[in-house]
Amino acid sequence: MQKLLDLYSDYLLSTFDQATATGLSKLMDGAVSHDQVSRLLSGQTLDSKDLWQTVKLLVKQHRSQTACLIFDDSIIEKPYTDENPLICWHWDHTKQVAVKGINLLSAFYHSRAPDQDLPLRIPVAFELVIKTVMFSDLKTKKVKRKAEVTKNEMMRQMISQCIHNQLTFRYILADSWFSSADNMLFIDRKKKYFIFDLKSNRQAALSEKDRNQGHWTRIDQLSIADNTPVKVWLKDLKIPVLLTKQVFINKDQSTGVRFLVTNDFSLSDDDFTTLYKKRWSVEEYHKSLKQNAAISQSPTRTVNTQSNHLFASIFAYTKLEQLKFTSHMNHFAMKSKLYLAAIKAAFKELMILKNLQHATA
Repeated sequence: MQKLLDLYSDYLLSTFDQATATGLSKLMDGAVSHDQVSRLLSGQTLDSKDLWQTVKLLVKQHRSQTACLIFDDSIIEKPYTDENPLICWHWDHTKQVAVKGINLLSAFYHSRAPDQDLPLRIPVAFELVIKTVMFSDLKTKKVKRKAEVTKNEMMRQMISQCIHNQLTFRYILADSWFSSADNMLFIDRKKKYFIFDLKSNRQAALSEKDRNQGHWTRIDQLSIADNTPVKVWLKDLKIPVLLTKQVFINKDQSTGVRFLVTNDFSLSDDDFTTLYKKRWSVEEYHKSLKQNAAISQSPTRTVNTQSNHLFASIFAYTKLEQLKFTSHMNHFAMKSKLYLAAIKAAFKELMILKNLQHATA
């Protein structure tokens, strides 16, 4: 199976169209049958444990004591595929609308070894949101779905598993979706540091006395200096944290404000910025999955076949990440090179057909 999975993931990196069992069979001139590929996708479900076995040697080669573990989710849109517990409606907080597709949660590792010029940016764990619980919305009377486990619970389980796997990292980064008090306290008790974005309506106190008396203020109304970390107490969180208010200029020259929080009291505002910038690498990962590894281009329809296709796409991404160190090209440059080679091959074949036409005219 491993050999066929390796071949299928290579196919995902090479194709520019729908990724099908028939397509791979034709590419291999029948050396691999349609049924063999179908059995791979419908066989044993490949999960986060299989991913770790795939990447752990690479991670070991690039590990560093200051590495970051980044959590974020992405929706692979499947608007025309029949609904099931995997392919269903999910809230997209970037678009502020419900989207039909697959919700992928990843634990993404960002590490630069002392002897490496480039950082390793690779998923080390993942979970798919499976909505098996059906319920009726009291307001709309429509039947909806929900998962038995929340994404925040998944995140905590994945952190525990990464620690169990002896993954070397110092910081956990995430946006405001994952910045709950439960997550912060959990990470602190695991002896790790977090850096989270906070929504401006989170409530905090500037002194322990105000915290004890229940005198809470929205963080966007606190009297704190810009770009100067300050110790605060967040509502519902037992431990104090370090908060910084960062003011920046957007591309359209408008002013933006971001609130970041950590349990590492040694950080300066510049440290906050440097470390949190690494979180954006997970966005590039999601983009690469969709544009370079054909994650949304499978016509499979069942939970098992879709899950295994997604695993193969993630596996394909890890191959690009490995090739990055030897080719000195990013994922998109490598995909462009493959695309150019495909066009050249097609053009050459067209010339052969045209010459044949002229020869028989």
